[in-house]
Amino acid sequence: MKIMQLSIFLENKPGHMCAICKKLADEGINILTLSLADTHQFGILRLIVSQWQKAKTLLREAGCVVSTTEVVAIQIMDQTGGLAKILEILESANLNVEYMYAFTYRENDRAILVFRFDEPDAAVKVLQENGVSVLDSVEIYKLH
Repeated sequence: MKIMQLSIFLENKPGHMCAICKKLADEGINILTLSLADTHQFGILRLIVSQWQKAKTLLREAGCVVSTTEVVAIQIMDQTGGLAKILEILESANLNVEYMYAFTYRENDRAILVFRFDEPDAAVKVLQENGVSVLDSVEIYKLH
């Protein structure tokens, strides 16, 4: 129940992110969601894409520094306190969230969140035991 995320390291200069997105688009690879974190000199573009292996190869061949990370995507009710409830479950199991971001798709008053955990297998188990809907790659791609 984990999905693969690509992390691309890029200089913090105009045009670098555009070039990556264009290269993926030209190859028919859909970006399902993304997160961009930056410092003064470089950024980390985190992507969940429709064809992660093809995207990884393509970007590496283009000279990009690309790594892969297992992340966990969950679907929750989009209501006040929804995230707090999930974080309480994780805290009670002593699981650390390294980072997270929201998925851009919503259905039936639900939101999708993407988490990077220091122990993803343990997090999946705890979440499922607590009735949280953990999504796999196929479910994520069907949403688009």
